[in-house]
Amino acid sequence: MDTPELGLLEHRLLFVTGKGGVGKTSVSAALAMLAASRGKRVLVVQVDAEGGLPGVLESGPIAYDPIEVSPNLWAMSVDTEEALREYIRRQLRLPIITRLGPLARSFDFVANAAPGVKELLVIGKIMWEIREKSYDLVVVDSSASGHVVSQLSAPNAVNELVQVGRIREQTQWMIDLLADPVVTGAVIVTTPEEMPVTEAIELLDRLESETDVNVAAIVVNKVLPELFGRGEQEVFDALNSVEGRRAFAQVLGDDPAALLDGADLASRLRRSRGKHLERLRSGIPGDRPMIFLPQLFSASHGIRSTRELAEAFDDEIGEA
Repeated sequence: MDTPELGLLEHRLLFVTGKGGVGKTSVSAALAMLAASRGKRVLVVQVDAEGGLPGVLESGPIAYDPIEVSPNLWAMSVDTEEALREYIRRQLRLPIITRLGPLARSFDFVANAAPGVKELLVIGKIMWEIREKSYDLVVVDSSASGHVVSQLSAPNAVNELVQVGRIREQTQWMIDLLADPVVTGAVIVTTPEEMPVTEAIELLDRLESETDVNVAAIVVNKVLPELFGRGEQEVFDALNSVEGRRAFAQVLGDDPAALLDGADLASRLRRSRGKHLERLRSGIPGDRPMIFLPQLFSASHGIRSTRELAEAFDDEIGEA
């Protein structure tokens, strides 16, 4: 797909996804925080009610109605039933009801029989915020790799089932916005490890072949720093030998084992992950931006770590 040159934060909608455990929630929050710090009005959305967004933002509970968690930054959690209520109020012009009753049961029957209906409600709520231009940017902490494709392709799936009427009209404008690379982009998050890299490459292929959403960037999270250059590595290897350790101990007056063992482990991990990065580079088209975020050595990931990731993003993308 030919796309214009566009900075990541110039999009209006970003779906952040990847294999579970790679840090997509932290990346979503960091992206949203960075955009808000640049003066954009930003909404960050989690699609999993049990998601970790409140933790990384230290916001307290979030629900269907957006709450402002910091200047210019709002957060919400999309709930399928609440999305159905809102659809009924807006599109079917029915009165506000507290219980869906028979309508909900009918909906469940249709949703289980027809692919994409439940996913359409979630995507539809997100797309509504874009259409109404309530926010400059919406960042979605999307489902993991196995489910995000079905969510993003839901409008197309429903559009193929319904040939006429209000629902087809609703899905068509969603399709148009999702397919517009100026509006919408997907961000695939991975780590420099075997399975996450494999899933990232496969997910890129599926997004390109099964959806109309442009992949705006690949984010490699938890990248270890390079401790030594080539010449420095040779010096460290000599220092890490039996003779080197003995000489080092004499200079320090203490056993250097813990220091040297830690540096040796970090160096070996960095080198072992390098091969996975090379495989990722070879499996990703050269025109796809790759963004590298550091490994954060913290016991838990809260607002402080999110700010650190936002700063790392700022250094990487360098957009005004």
